[in-house]
Amino acid sequence: MAVRYYTDDCTYRLPQKRLTAQWLREVARSEGYELGEVTYIFCSAQRLLEMNRQYLGHDYFTDIITFDYSDRKGTRIVSGDIFIDVETVADNARQYGATALEEMRRVVVHGVLHLCGQNDKTPRTNAQMHRKEDKYLKFWEKAQ
Repeated sequence: MAVRYYTDDCTYRLPQKRLTAQWLREVARSEGYELGEVTYIFCSAQRLLEMNRQYLGHDYFTDIITFDYSDRKGTRIVSGDIFIDVETVADNARQYGATALEEMRRVVVHGVLHLCGQNDKTPRTNAQMHRKEDKYLKFWEKAQ
């Protein structure tokens, strides 16, 4: 199965795409899943705001929206479209004291964790998501 990367209303290019896809496959396996068709679409803040309004009824900026197309009937294969606002990710990196690429990797793995069933809507599940992001970012560092 494939991990694909596109842009919409921006010019962002994620470095090390092939290695990132391999890392994401390992993340999914660690969570008990296999990656199916996963598409990352890097876009502008305005584009993701429009999507947040249209599809989720939320009128605020966000760094990521994940559309899960997984068919979990008898399979452990996850698929989906993951839209990432590159402007908000860069703003968050500055706010959290991370590099833009470090924060982008966090958001990239965040999307796969959503596809694997991880929620982040409550304080408890949000903390669990953050711990998993940290764990898998360490996997990335070891792969380098």
